[in-house]
Amino acid sequence: MIELRTPGEIDAMRAAGAVVADMHAAVRALAAPGVRLSELDAAARQVLADAGATSPFLGYAPTPTTPPFPGVVCLSVNDVALHGIPTAQQLEEGDLLSVDAGATLDGWVGDAATTYPVGTPRPEDLRLVEVTTRALEAGIAAAVVGNRVGDISAAIAAVGRAGGCGINTDQGGHGVGRTMHEAPHVPNEGRAGRGLPLRAGLVIAIEPWFLAGGSDDYRVDADGWTLRSADGSRAAHVEHTVAVTADGPRILTLPA
Repeated sequence: MIELRTPGEIDAMRAAGAVVADMHAAVRALAAPGVRLSELDAAARQVLADAGATSPFLGYAPTPTTPPFPGVVCLSVNDVALHGIPTAQQLEEGDLLSVDAGATLDGWVGDAATTYPVGTPRPEDLRLVEVTTRALEAGIAAAVVGNRVGDISAAIAAVGRAGGCGINTDQGGHGVGRTMHEAPHVPNEGRAGRGLPLRAGLVIAIEPWFLAGGSDDYRVDADGWTLRSADGSRAAHVEHTVAVTADGPRILTLPA
């Protein structure tokens, strides 16, 4: 079932989104060569505690056979595209780090992701992040009343394919509300004019994740979570929680 949110509920989700933005700021301030992924997770946990919020990621298990996720952020390095576990792995100079964070505050969820280099950036990594960010911006611009989900998907894919990136639709955007993953699914590739009509009050996470090598294929590690590009190329993942309103798209996961 797809639920439309009232303006007051969207404001409450904006408060949760501000906590997510603070989590991202804390992780980014700490991310540097030699820092362990577990240390970044600890910093995000402290932000949640200080805000009186909880994590929709911690303990999440989408299927009975999936082990509960052990962190409050997904930390994906280099060829890891999504769902990287915050282990004791140390960041290295030139790594490309994707951070996906969520927060539940007063029963409402915010969800956002960003990707950036650690230390001295590679030019090709900066280009990948730039393409992925432009795709997110295009998807958000398409999230207007009267459009359809396919318009968002088509806008994302147009940027990604033009940039030579691999795109997979198994994982993508989704509804957000009282829980982290709600209907509808928002693929990162699709046909304009198709899919669910966008109505005021719909809140969705729009999240392109692109693979630099151009292949759409990926593999999942034995841990059941870590999703890697099949060809070993680097990946980028960016995301915002966005409300469709009569006045246009409203991004709910920006800093307060």
